[in-house]
Amino acid sequence: MIKTYIAAFSFLLLTVGLSAQEKKLSKEEAVRLTLENNFGIQVAGNQVKIADNNQGILNSGYLPSLTGTAGANYNELNSTTAYPGQFESTGEPRADLEIDNAESQSYNGALALNYTLFDGLGRLYNYKRLKEQYQLTELQARETIENTLLQLFSVYFEVARLTENENVFKQALEISTDRITRAEYAFEYGQNTKLDILNAQVDVTNDSINLLNAKQQLANTKRDLNVIVNQSLSENFEVDTIVRFVPRLQLDELIGEAKVHNVTILQAERNLAINEYDIKVNRSGYLPTIGLTGSYGWNLNQSAPSSFLPGQVIPGSNRTSLTLGLGASLTWNLFDGGRTTTLVKNSKIAYENQELVQEQVEVEVDRDILNALATYENRLNVYQIQEQNVITNQNNFERSKEQFQLGRITSIEFRQAQINLLNAQTNKNLAKYDAKLAELQLLQLTGQLLNVEF
Repeated sequence: MIKTYIAAFSFLLLTVGLSAQEKKLSKEEAVRLTLENNFGIQVAGNQVKIADNNQGILNSGYLPSLTGTAGANYNELNSTTAYPGQFESTGEPRADLEIDNAESQSYNGALALNYTLFDGLGRLYNYKRLKEQYQLTELQARETIENTLLQLFSVYFEVARLTENENVFKQALEISTDRITRAEYAFEYGQNTKLDILNAQVDVTNDSINLLNAKQQLANTKRDLNVIVNQSLSENFEVDTIVRFVPRLQLDELIGEAKVHNVTILQAERNLAINEYDIKVNRSGYLPTIGLTGSYGWNLNQSAPSSFLPGQVIPGSNRTSLTLGLGASLTWNLFDGGRTTTLVKNSKIAYENQELVQEQVEVEVDRDILNALATYENRLNVYQIQEQNVITNQNNFERSKEQFQLGRITSIEFRQAQINLLNAQTNKNLAKYDAKLAELQLLQLTGQLLNVEF
């Protein structure tokens, strides 16, 4: 029986040893891969490109329009003209006049130029509105990046936590397996009963299951991380388990500047500016529109031969003409049934609503920062307590191990000390990464998530 447990344990150690050969995926490398490959970030980047195209001069309405037209026509004439009577001079009958394959063509081409010289300033304000829309799209892309990085680190830290838990369960399995060996030897020398061996075997079984479950959870979570960084699902790696926290003094400075950098507040400001331009664009409907036009045309007509007099054929002719035209127009919609007035009133109401939204966003951001700060401080305190708890349980376990080897405590008491240490270690791992994730959430609210080292 003991050989079976040792063989199972050796297999687990082998698989853990193989994982030690995996490549290292640092936090910086994970961020780089995410920024380059993540699907959501790529979509957001394409949205920014679209907004950039929209804000360009080609979409501004400031350039004229030039239209070219061309045409061609072809006709073929076959005709027979009969003239009754006779020639007076000769008395001979008049002959029929036939025209075969008489071709005529016409060609034309024209250029038309139209330019809006003045449109009530609607074009100007719409151009500025598109500039604001581009900045808003950039902020939306930044928000997508921040949320994706938070998602990345929530999974990255989960991989790190499970990695450390795997090591904890591995150590627990080593201790329990050693207990089987000791219990077996003690039983052979009559120092204990078969019950101690059975208890050790039960503990080895439980620790083996815990290690296998931890390894399975770790493999699943690594695949989740591969999806975020958009690399092969079979890619295997190790992560960095070292966590560094931002100094409190620096964190306080970042919180003090949160309203200047928070992406949600900045988006609200851009939306307010867009609504302001909407009012000005709609007001342009009260003013006239002045336009300039120009045209240039070319025509070529090649006529076919024809017959108008008896016995005579009039040959075809070519006619070419060039035309040039310039013009100006003034259009003033003196009354449009109240449509422009309605648009202006509604855009003003929309602007007032956006002002209210901005005030609400600022209040909510202040609340979220205070809540995030309180959560971060609480989790950091819990982590520090759990660190001390590990030290306490480690000391307790070492003393219990000494007492157990001396036969002064039972295997059940020793196992309880081992379980207490295992729980303290896993709780510390959880508290550490919870605290770091809470810090990153706080940094996002301050608008500095992309400006700090992870």
